[in-house]
Amino acid sequence: MGSNSSRLGDLPKNEYLKKLSGTESVSENDPFWNQLLSFSFPAPTSSTDLKLLEEATISVCRSLGSDSEDLLEELVCCLMQLITDIPLIDLTYEISVEAISTMVVFLSCQLYHKEVLRQSISHKYLMRGRCLPYTSKLVKTLLYNFIRQEKPPPPGAHVFPQQSDGGGLLYGLASGVATGLWTVFTLGGVGSKAAATQAISSPLANQSLLLLLVLANLTDAADAPNPYRQAIISFKNTQDNSPFPSSIPHAFQINFNSLYTTLCEQQTSDQATLLLYTLLHQNSNIRTYMLARTDMENLVLPILEILYHVEERNSHHVYMALIILLILTEDDGFNRSIHEVILKNITWYSERVLTEISLGSLLILVVIRTIQYNMTRTRDKYLHTNCLAALANMSAQFRSLHQYAAQRIISLFSLLSKKHNKVLEQATQSLRGSLSSNDVPLPDYAQDLNVIEEVIRMMLEIINSCLATSLHHNPNLVYALLYKRDLFEQFRTHPSFQDIMQNIDLVITFFSSRLLQAGAELSVERVLEIIKQGIVALPKDRLKKFPELKFKYVEEEQPEEFFIPYVWSLVYSSAAGLYWSPQDIQLFTMDSD
Repeated sequence: MGSNSSRLGDLPKNEYLKKLSGTESVSENDPFWNQLLSFSFPAPTSSTDLKLLEEATISVCRSLGSDSEDLLEELVCCLMQLITDIPLIDLTYEISVEAISTMVVFLSCQLYHKEVLRQSISHKYLMRGRCLPYTSKLVKTLLYNFIRQEKPPPPGAHVFPQQSDGGGLLYGLASGVATGLWTVFTLGGVGSKAAATQAISSPLANQSLLLLLVLANLTDAADAPNPYRQAIISFKNTQDNSPFPSSIPHAFQINFNSLYTTLCEQQTSDQATLLLYTLLHQNSNIRTYMLARTDMENLVLPILEILYHVEERNSHHVYMALIILLILTEDDGFNRSIHEVILKNITWYSERVLTEISLGSLLILVVIRTIQYNMTRTRDKYLHTNCLAALANMSAQFRSLHQYAAQRIISLFSLLSKKHNKVLEQATQSLRGSLSSNDVPLPDYAQDLNVIEEVIRMMLEIINSCLATSLHHNPNLVYALLYKRDLFEQFRTHPSFQDIMQNIDLVITFFSSRLLQAGAELSVERVLEIIKQGIVALPKDRLKKFPELKFKYVEEEQPEEFFIPYVWSLVYSSAAGLYWSPQDIQLFTMDSD
């Protein structure tokens, strides 16, 4: 940095850096700026080099920040201006990335606090004062950076030939950033698995999305709500000509079609899924637009693929994908339309060849698979609850269920039934053993039994809801029910299930009788034919009506306690070219590997 520096170790003594961090004012036309930005030491090429660079400049940084808090607001405002006002061309690409990265670093003090920060210097400057007018423009710019997914310019494309007089500030700034920092953008953060294994195709989109998520999840100030969240929950489509209510601050418009397309394409990353969740949950304009799309499979399939590969995903990513499905299934139109979309050759679904299946049946298969995985591995009640809630929301609109989807619904019930019997048996044996020894504490089988019975009841309600409202659309479910009818016998007289078993028992009895009349040795095709005839013959008023199953996603109290550590863990592992000392991280637990 400057012609006299050739090693990182020389930086603390560099006269230009000393002048930069000193108290003396420097004119913007001073040749000092070109000299400062003329890097002559090798650019960092690894996270280790980045760490060394940080350590070498500690004294300079301390000198630059001390007793200069009044300049910090100026810096943040200048960064916002850089991000929002500079047109994106090859020459300015790296400058934009650097400005956004600097904003992320400015906010990263949260990493070094175990508790969620509710008051900080970032709150002070970002939520009031001179920075506030930039709110909507900054959010809009970050969203468009994410939408465009601009790749970095090819090497050399961002450097102008230097003029004989040494060039101006723009040349020095662009070439300095380009030659000195650009090489680090595909390195990924220290300790990162995903970022370390693959290059980031668009550093600008990546950093923009991370900054957007950080801003959206800042806690409200004591006297004002988070303006960045306000902007995110209220922006509208560019095609929406209705006026914004005067009560909505920081409003703006963006192209929803472009945003939707990018969200569909980017769901392999945690941060894109988290953005989708945020928009679906908090922005009613986006939610209404997405639910009206006629190509919902483009959005739903990537979400299903996340759940299908649950073993390879972190639990937070799985939760976000599942909650997105739950939010979508709150809409009856969505629940009807997914059964009208026919898919062919789902290559990532490996349990069985699915040459043709509806999106609705595939969704059911993946959610049931997630429940079964959870039962045998993680045993997370929260995951169970949300999976079952999504199935319950859809159950009244089940249409033309694929035979495999119908089989899996009953197979899941079979698995739950076996688990129920096993726990019941363990509880009985334990009770007998305790009679001979008063010193041995009893395991809490009652609690296990209650949990399993809650899940069994929910499954029975889902089956019942389909039979009561959509029996004529689902001969394959009736077939699967009859094939495994013995499973349901033990629950007919069980006090917890008697009411919900009435319709199921009626359907089993009615169709079993018709099959008995038809004789033995019936083919699958003949059984289905008899079922379809029976569906028409069964009087609808014989099926008891129950309240419609409807579940709505509601965030837990103090959601920031979950989302802020999650967002910063994504920043730590995914931000391009940024280094934080892992041993100093307090907000979340670092992976041991």
